[in-house]
Amino acid sequence: MKHITIKDIARHLSLSVSTVSRALINDKNIRQETKERVLETAKMLGYKPNPVATNLKYGHTNTVGVIVPEMLTPFASQVISGIQSVLYANGIKVIIAESDEDPNKERENLQTMERFMVDGIIICLCSYKENLDQYIRLQQAEMPMVFYDRIPYGMNVSQVIVDDYIKAFFLVEHLIREGYRHIVHLQGPDDVYNSVERARGYKDALVKFNIPFDKDRMLKAGLTFKDGANAADMLIEKGVSFDAIFAFTDTLAIGAMNRLRDLGKKIPEEIAIASFSGTVLSTIVYPQLTTVEPPLQQMGKVVAELIIEKIKEPLSPNRSIVLDAEIKLRASSKKEKK
Repeated sequence: MKHITIKDIARHLSLSVSTVSRALINDKNIRQETKERVLETAKMLGYKPNPVATNLKYGHTNTVGVIVPEMLTPFASQVISGIQSVLYANGIKVIIAESDEDPNKERENLQTMERFMVDGIIICLCSYKENLDQYIRLQQAEMPMVFYDRIPYGMNVSQVIVDDYIKAFFLVEHLIREGYRHIVHLQGPDDVYNSVERARGYKDALVKFNIPFDKDRMLKAGLTFKDGANAADMLIEKGVSFDAIFAFTDTLAIGAMNRLRDLGKKIPEEIAIASFSGTVLSTIVYPQLTTVEPPLQQMGKVVAELIIEKIKEPLSPNRSIVLDAEIKLRASSKKEKK
């Protein structure tokens, strides 16, 4: 189906393109009779204005790019829902790209957003060690950017996060107060700064309760359900003694929990499970999962408000906003009192 342009209307009426263009925007210098002829012809031919071309004429596209590391879990979709609720209300459309936990794809996504001439970029990183040159370049070019959850640690940027360290500390403290003493931590990737902070919270909680740190109880596991299952197998094969698991994400926790149950372990009577980044996944497994739940919808709304600020004034001071996350205590970590 051919897209009807201003040139087609001009050709049909034997008018100049500039005359048609001005008639369509109701220019007062165009005769009323000409305006009516142009509008009637535009309707007859099925002309629809090109919003991108119109917006570019005025230096903006009314679009924001959102780049996420994965779309497997509901985490990204809940944040995006919050983003869209604010941006759509302000007449801004959203373009979404998934990096699939690959910094190279993330770089390509950044370049794609530039080519689409988005007004700003919202991003949750794959790695805080990769693509720093791109973020710095975009900053210098005054591209409005806001980061959330996974951030480029050490850079002066606008960002929305939760306190990974303190919430991990309190979650491990809960396990200890429930009577668990041999707690395994399934870590996330080293290049995700949230993983660094959650591991720090885990270690400091052990120190508070004078529980010796055992390097065999700290595994660099990954991010997926399969990674969690593999970690459970590794713990059993190595003969590691443990009575609880604190996992970097729900996916790791659920993968480990399901595998341990397959192996005949009782959750939480023999092994408690707890995790971070709580989504609806934590409530549709058995037993339901104890987890730290960031306010994902709110996170998306705050991120959207920040990007609007940045679009209006790219040189405005960067702001770091820390949201409160809630620790949801569920059956996977509640030891039955005798």
